Amino acid sequence: MNNFKNNNRRSRFKPNGDRSFRRNGNGHKPNGDFNNGSSFKRRHPGKNNQNAASLVEKYNDLAREALTNGDKILSENYLQHSEHFSRILISQENLRNQRENHIEISDDEKLKDQIDKKEVEKSTTK
Repeated sequence: MNNFKNNNRRSRFKPNGDRSFRRNGNGHKPNGDFNNGSSFKRRHPGKNNQNAASLVEKYNDLAREALTNGDKILSENYLQHSEHFSRILISQENLRNQRENHIEISDDEKLKDQIDKKEVEKSTTK
């Protein structure tokens, strides 16, 4: 049995030259090194990189193209995707309108409070 250090084992510590960046699990640098056969990974895999309006247009175009090629099933699939993103777009607009209405209501309430305070001050000073 040898008690010598095994030089073939990986060191638990970073080498001195690699302290300028943090390694992720596979040992690659996190900066955009997409060549050398490294795999591209999205930051948020569950989310799309585009906004809902452009995705509606994209899937409508794909559905139109599939229908001209004679594939009704694929066209219907793309139309369902388009409908999904149009529903998301409508819900975003509704949420935006609710926020604007809430802001307007709170501004109106603040204005009413200021008017009430001024009226109370006038009545107390007279």
